[in-house]
Amino acid sequence: MAELSSERVRELTQRWVDHMVVGLNLCPFAQPALARQGVRIRVSEAPHLDAFLDDLDAELVLLKDKPASELETTLLVHPRLFPDFFVFNDFLNVVDHVIEEHGLEEDIEVVAFHPQLVFEGAAEDSLENLPNRSPFPMLHLLRAQSLEEASPSGDTQDIVERNRRTIEQLGASGWSARWDAISRD
Repeated sequence: MAELSSERVRELTQRWVDHMVVGLNLCPFAQPALARQGVRIRVSEAPHLDAFLDDLDAELVLLKDKPASELETTLLVHPRLFPDFFVFNDFLNVVDHVIEEHGLEEDIEVVAFHPQLVFEGAAEDSLENLPNRSPFPMLHLLRAQSLEEASPSGDTQDIVERNRRTIEQLGASGWSARWDAISRD
């Protein structure tokens, strides 16, 4: 596969947000954040992990410095650095430490997305993995307050359960059809 430009990665990520995340209502606050232009898609071109951590630092500072009315959330995408999901998954521990270093552990939540994401205890081909599968590895850096507003009970399990029902109704073939639509021009 030819290497994709950052602009093409951004475009495909936006299509994924539009067709999957918003189109299936997998994230209850995505549509309002998009309408306010509060979603930032940052494609990292970092050649190695240290440079990617610099990009993560910069995005955390941006989220810290800008009010939610200007920037609700960031998708930090890297199309090449994490081809293996299990390496990416292990890296999430480092991400948690970086958030703590910024003093943002109460303010920022991280949701991981990856093309081969597998939840612990799930089979690789399980439908339950699909809501967190994306065209590229990415970190969704979202404000804890946004998550609280999306799930007033404070329990995100209701979002997970709703997504599970949505994916079961759609089925593997429906998911595949939507997935294929993302990459079509």
